[in-house]
Order: sequence, then C-alpha cells, then structure tokens
Amino acid sequence: MGHSQELGFDSLCIKDPEIDGLNSHLPPIYATSTFVYGDLDKALAYFQGNSDAYVYSRLGNPSVNSVAEKIAALEAFGLLDEQGQPLKAYGQLFGSGMGAIAAATAGILTSGDKILTQGNLYGTTNELFMNMLPNFGIECIIANLKDLEHIENALINDEKIQLIYIETPANPTLACFDIEAITVIAQNFGVKVVVDNTFATPYLQQPLKYGVDLVVHSSTKYLNGHGTGLTGAVIGSQPALVNVAVKNMQKMFGACASPFEAYLLNNGIKTLALRMERHCDNAEKLAYFLETSPRVDKVNYLSLDNHLDHALAKDQMKRFGGMLSFEVKGGREAALNFLRNLKFCTLTASLGTPDTLVQHPATMSHVKMLPEQRLQYGITDGLIRVSVGLENIEDIVNDFDQALG
Repeated sequence: MGHSQELGFDSLCIKDPEIDGLNSHLPPIYATSTFVYGDLDKALAYFQGNSDAYVYSRLGNPSVNSVAEKIAALEAFGLLDEQGQPLKAYGQLFGSGMGAIAAATAGILTSGDKILTQGNLYGTTNELFMNMLPNFGIECIIANLKDLEHIENALINDEKIQLIYIETPANPTLACFDIEAITVIAQNFGVKVVVDNTFATPYLQQPLKYGVDLVVHSSTKYLNGHGTGLTGAVIGSQPALVNVAVKNMQKMFGACASPFEAYLLNNGIKTLALRMERHCDNAEKLAYFLETSPRVDKVNYLSLDNHLDHALAKDQMKRFGGMLSFEVKGGREAALNFLRNLKFCTLTASLGTPDTLVQHPATMSHVKMLPEQRLQYGITDGLIRVSVGLENIEDIVNDFDQALG
C-alpha cells in the first residue's frame, strides 16, 4: 500500500498507492491486455523468472494488483505476526467470488484429498464442492462444524482431509462457527483452513487474526457495495500459498479480474466502513420489527439474544452485519406471497448493495441443494433472506409490514 500501518481502517479504505508515477488522484485504469517489454534483455529476464514486470494482464495488472493489496491490508489491519511485527498479507483478485473460491481450494488440494465443511454453504459453493470437485478426485464431507470433538475425530480417522472450509456467518441462516477453535484443531493435524468472509467483510471480522490460511471474498458484494461489477478475492499471509499456488490456479483458469471491475471495486471500498455501520444499524432495527411480528415464526439475526450463535458472533465480530433471514408463518406459499407484495424493496439475487435485496433461498440461491440437506440446516421453504440496505429504515419496515399482509 505504501502507507504506514498506523493509519486507521477507514483511511486505509480511502487512500490509494501511486501506481503510475504521474500523481493521478485516483489510480488509473490500465485497460490493456499486454505491456511492452522495453528491450530484449527485459523480456528474457521475465521469461527466465528473473523479473516481476507486468507483461500480460491475465498474469498481472497494476489496476488489479493495487486493489488486491488494499483488501489484503484491510484483512491484516492491526494484526501482528509471531514476531510481534505488523502482519503482512497478500492478495489475488479474481473475476468473481466463485473464481476465488475455486482457485483457493484448487491451490490447496490435489486428487485424493478431502474437504471438511458445513452443510449450510452458499448454494454455488455447495454445488462446486458436492457436484464438481468429485470429478477431479476431491471429496467433500459435510460435518457439524459446531462440534469440535467431531472435527477432531474426523481428522484423526481420515488423513485424506486436507482442508476445512468455513463460511461464517453462513448463508442464509447466519450460523457462525468458532474460527479460532477450528483453526487450532486443524493446525494440530497440518490441515489448511479457508474462511469465506463475504458476509462480515474485514471491517467486522478478520479471520487472519486466528491463523487461518486463506480468506476468500465475493467482493462483488459488500466490498464493492454498489452492485456494479463482479470480483472475488483470496487473501493470506503465506506468500508461497497466495502468490504461487493460488496465483497459478488463477493463471491457468484465466479467472483474473478486469482492470475496470477493479476500479469499480476500489471506489466501493472507499466507503466500506461507513456503509457497514449503516447496514448494521438498519439490520438490527429490521430484525427487531420482525421479531415482534405475529406473522413471523423465526428471525435469524446475530444481535438477537435467542440466536444460537449470538455470543460467538459477539466475540469474533465487531458488529452483527447487514444480513438476516426470517421464516414467514405459512411456509412456502406465504413466503412467495410476501415477495409478490413487496413494493419498495428489491427482489433479486446477490447482496451488499445500497438498496435492500430480498430473495427466497429454497427456490433461488439454494435451489440446487438437496431438499433434505436444506431442511437439515434450517433453509426451510418459508425462509426469506434479506440484505438490509442503506435506505431510511422506516421505508424498509413499512414495506415489510404491508408485504406480510
């Protein structure tokens, strides 16, 4: 980043490194596929592995790399390494969150390895793990990651488990998992840990604090914050893992982010801290409204004392986030009628934008998940997921009130 670690989190979000030598106020968009070598010796040095110069945008682009560095700095903000020095983190930016997740897992695993993970993952992550990775000889084991003894026994009994993958808070039930405790167990067995930090962002939660190997983001969501583009990020403190293993997967899959998408992402990050505070404020108020509504059976929001993971979230998160879900009385049809009745809030996929986004996981984001798996992990037919936006909370509540009927 080129800035002192003494800067505050908000300042790191806003300040940019100088990448063009021309003192431009904002980093320029390097909209180029290739970079000129300059002379033959420089070209030979690059291809012999003796130069880190920019050559081809699939392999690296200053517009993209600067944003990856910023996200890495935010994930490592205020953290210290084993020597008591400021933790140095590294990042790679991808064309989507799924590109980041695929590269992170492929960068760690080989054929014959197994993943241990939870049953309430984002629908497409679940599809990747359960339906696609087996084609490459990688098996996914669904486990109760809240049961630490169960995790330890699984690792004792199956040395092929090489990765524990955690999504916390989970999509869409907001279940949380103890990052520190799980990581300690994993490290005892030489097993890697990857945490999806999309819902929380580094403003609310920093998994690197607990020693995880990689943090992944669908930076399409809160980091961009405006729904203007697709990107994903992989962050970690081990250069060989991030800049070699994961980077090699990015290179081979062609999953790099475009310079323009990186530019949009960077603009969004500048207001991350401000936005997350408002998202949290509004989500807490909407959760309270829903909790007191006679038309709602259950509310999943981490600030509520009755959420099973309230205490854990309070311990490992700064605040409780902008996501919630709730079960409408009357099941599937009542939930779909609620969606039909919305007038102000937006019916769409995705999350983390300024406007409130509402969707029905059972028929949308998690439609390809086996029904029995959905129900086992609380993704019922009456469940509605809400990405609570930045609008006046009165307008959000009024729309929910009339839509519930």
